[in-house]
Amino acid sequence: MAKGMYVPKESQPKQGKGDASSKKDGKRKIVAQNKKARHDYAIIDTYEAGLVLTGTEVKSLRQGRASLVDGFVQIDGHEAWLHNAHIPEYSQGTWTNHTVRRKRKLLLHREEIDKLESKSQETGHTIVPLAIYFKDGRAKAEIALARGKKEYDKRQTLREKQDRRDSDRAIAAAKRRQRAKEH
Repeated sequence: MAKGMYVPKESQPKQGKGDASSKKDGKRKIVAQNKKARHDYAIIDTYEAGLVLTGTEVKSLRQGRASLVDGFVQIDGHEAWLHNAHIPEYSQGTWTNHTVRRKRKLLLHREEIDKLESKSQETGHTIVPLAIYFKDGRAKAEIALARGKKEYDKRQTLREKQDRRDSDRAIAAAKRRQRAKEH
């Protein structure tokens, strides 16, 4: 390229680390998961929601510290709110530190909020948080419309999981025996 020649901004090389495609790879860095929710509820539909957080909450999440065990989502005034999610205080925070279990606003599209609101008012349906993670540097929450499982449903799920595990072990053992015979 000749010195002093005009080059449009779009065709100039990007500054910073890597190229633009490496920034938007969509990888998720999971901070907290609610494994008990998948056990206690039958998941009907999942949604990805943005989280409105303060600076110290983001710093605490980046340290990988959060818990969703008692968390639930509620729709108030056509807005989705995450209640009881535990994000501990940031260790280097000062008087600006956040409240540990405050309610946090979830960012969803209007249609999604309307759908969740109407479905959650049906008997037996609830909205539960499944995970908090970072995607492209932004804090996100995976929430799910769910229906509570009965005790026998939970036992059935555990039984199916155990049967699947047993069959996988049996197949692996048979493959090992087959390889041993070949050698």
